[in-house]
Amino acid sequence: MHITKRKEMPIGQAIAIRLGAIVVALVVCGVLTACLTGLNPVDVYAAMLKGAFGSPRKIWVLLQEIAILLCVSLALTPAFRMKFWNLGGEGQVLMGGLASAACMLLLGDKLPGPALIAVMFVTSLAAGAVWAFIPAMFKARWNTNETLFTLMMNYVATQIVAFYTIRWESPKGSGKIGVINQASHAGWLPQVGPSKYLLNILLVAILTVLVYVYLKYTKQGYEISVVGESVNTARYAGIKVERVILRTLLVSGAICGFAGFLLVGGTDHTITTTIAGGRGFTAVMVSWLAGFNPAVMVFGSFLLAFMDAGAGEISTAFMLNHSFGDILTGIILFFIIGCEFFVNYKVRFESKREVAEGV
Repeated sequence: MHITKRKEMPIGQAIAIRLGAIVVALVVCGVLTACLTGLNPVDVYAAMLKGAFGSPRKIWVLLQEIAILLCVSLALTPAFRMKFWNLGGEGQVLMGGLASAACMLLLGDKLPGPALIAVMFVTSLAAGAVWAFIPAMFKARWNTNETLFTLMMNYVATQIVAFYTIRWESPKGSGKIGVINQASHAGWLPQVGPSKYLLNILLVAILTVLVYVYLKYTKQGYEISVVGESVNTARYAGIKVERVILRTLLVSGAICGFAGFLLVGGTDHTITTTIAGGRGFTAVMVSWLAGFNPAVMVFGSFLLAFMDAGAGEISTAFMLNHSFGDILTGIILFFIIGCEFFVNYKVRFESKREVAEGV
C-alpha cells in the first residue's frame, strides 16, 4: 500500500467524497441506534430535523447558535492561519461578555441607550483583545507555548467571571446575577424584524464578509499567510513577525470579545461562567474543517448547531439522555474528519508481482 500526497483534487470529486462520508456515517448511526435502543433510525433522524426546524422559534434559535459559533470560529481563524494555536477563545468570549455586563450594571442608569451600547461594544472588543494579547506578547518575546498559555487563560477568565458573579449577585445569596436591567432594558440590543436574534445574525453575516476580505485581499492577510507558511521566509521577506503576531491576536481576541457582546447584549442579558457554552473549543473544529475559509465555516457551523439541536430533541422525544445524541454527533464528525484524509492523500495498492517487477 502506497500513500501519496495529492496535488489537487477536482472540487466535484472532493464534494462527492464528503457527501459519501456523511451517508456512511448516517448508516452507521442508524445501525447503532437500532442495536442499542431498538428504535427506528428513520424516526430518530426525523426527530433531529424536528428539533432544529420544528417551529419558527426553533429555526431562529438554530440560526442564532450558528451565528455565535461562526463568530467565534472567525475570531480564531486569523491566528490559526498564522500557525498560532489560539485555544483561548472561551476565555476571550467570557472577558468580552464580562465587560458588557459591567457596563450594563454600572452605567445602565447613567448613559442614554445608544451611548451605553457603544461603550459596551468598545469595552468588549478591548477586553477580548487584551486577553488574547497577553499570550501573544509572551509568544513574540520569549517563544512560549501558545497552546498551553491560551488554554490556561480560559481558567483564569472563568474564575474572574465567577468572582464578579458573586460580587454582583441578585438577589443576594442566589449565586447568579440574573437578567440585567430587566425593567429598563438598558444595554439591550434593539430588536430588528420579527426576532430578537435577527440583529445578531445580520452582524455576524457582515463580519464573515469582512474577515474573508481581510484574510484574502489585504496586505495584513497576506502577511498572516506568509508567517504561517514559514517564519524564516517571512523574516527574509522583511515582514516583522513579532508585530504580525501581536496584531493578529489583537484582531482575534477582539472578535471573540464581540461574540461576548452579542451574547450579553443581544440574547442572554446576563453573564455566567458558562455563557460561552464551549464554543471556544467547538470553533476550533469548525475553523479546521473549513480549511480556515470563512465562507465554508458557515456550513460547518450549521452542521454542529443542527446536531446539537437534534440531540436535544432526541432526548425529549425518546426519553434518552443527551449523551446518546452526542454519540451520534461524534460518529458523524469522525467520518467527516476522516474523509479529509482521502481528499488530501491518494492510496494505491500493489500486488506482490507488481512490487517485484518494480524492484
